[in-house]
Amino acid sequence: KNNNMSKSTDIKLVGQPIFSQILKLIDKSSFKSLVKQTGSDYYYKAFKSWTHLVTMLFGIMSRCDSMAETCEGLKGLSGKLQFIGLDRSPSKSTAGDGLRNRDSKFFEKLYYELVERYKGFLSDSRTLGLTLKELYIVDSTTIRLFSDILKGVGRNPKNDGRKKGGLKVHMLIDAVQGVGKFIKITEARVHDKNFLKDLDVPKWSMLVFDRAYNYYRQFHKWTEGNIYFVTRQKKDAVYVIKERKLSGRRPKKGVSGVYKEQIIEVSYKAGSEKRTFLLRRVCYQDEKNRQYVFISNNFTITAEEIALIYKKRWQIELLFKKMKQNFQLHYFYGENENAIRTQIWCTLIVQLLLTVMQKKAKTKKAFSTVAAIIRIHLVSMLDVEQLLQQVKRTFAKIKPVDSAPRLFAT
Repeated sequence: KNNNMSKSTDIKLVGQPIFSQILKLIDKSSFKSLVKQTGSDYYYKAFKSWTHLVTMLFGIMSRCDSMAETCEGLKGLSGKLQFIGLDRSPSKSTAGDGLRNRDSKFFEKLYYELVERYKGFLSDSRTLGLTLKELYIVDSTTIRLFSDILKGVGRNPKNDGRKKGGLKVHMLIDAVQGVGKFIKITEARVHDKNFLKDLDVPKWSMLVFDRAYNYYRQFHKWTEGNIYFVTRQKKDAVYVIKERKLSGRRPKKGVSGVYKEQIIEVSYKAGSEKRTFLLRRVCYQDEKNRQYVFISNNFTITAEEIALIYKKRWQIELLFKKMKQNFQLHYFYGENENAIRTQIWCTLIVQLLLTVMQKKAKTKKAFSTVAAIIRIHLVSMLDVEQLLQQVKRTFAKIKPVDSAPRLFAT
């Protein structure tokens, strides 16, 4: 035991760096099977899939701004590379070529494999105060780019010669697990509603999303397939009131509650045919006196539950905020679309692994604190779970040895 640490402030030293302990959350045999299945190592002798993944995860966790910084950082770990399954650190050019050329779909598949592996561990017995088994939240966020990386993407600003472009990350998250279950990365100009067509969720599920996704044809299809949703109604929505179930006054200031509920009929065109179906329309005021109008195709839950379900949508806002604030998505390690997609998928992998580590450690620390601790101690030989659990445990102060010559006698 190190005598410089007091008994009450010990943090256990282990034989491998924290980065290695996090990588162990990825099952190597499953990883090898995925490599074989996708043929992702077929054209690469010097930059295998594992090296590629380790390089990306190191850069993302360390918040490196470029592939050059990432490779230089790995070079400094020469004595510890064997712990993370590398013989040597990759050169910048080799890593750059691999990032441009290895299909980002490999990392997409790896992400979904990890979600499947840890879904039981991340789920808990919370019912979210709802009478629903499955609740999914849908939203998107745009990763902005200022360059010619994606030609034709985005729009031309009036006062700026550079085109403002980007990629849009559309995400479906499980409200209980708090991780992305289904993700699609598109050009920023692709309309959000196109994502809804690709969703494959079980019957009797509940989807919640913002009004940007209003799409009556899809809503009707879900209704016929016993898939429910809650969203906000667009201000210019056209509808016919069929029944007034509740028509009260708005609550007093500072008081939240439902004050109006109606059954409405909406319509859409299917070719030359006009189709109609019924929805619930619920008017709600929150404790900050903000007014919301929700629509839903579920006629069995209470109007208050509809409002509560929409409140849960903030979880995905927090997930996106978490992703953008804790990881380096302002700078990209490669300049083609495949490289950017790979970086986004690897960022999602890091976010998932740190969420698993946060739960394994049973820590009350915020995700941003967990990410910062891991970043600072990434190559320290400390027990990661104990480090995340610690509240008052710190290294004891060591008294400095006064060996420097004095300028003035005292």
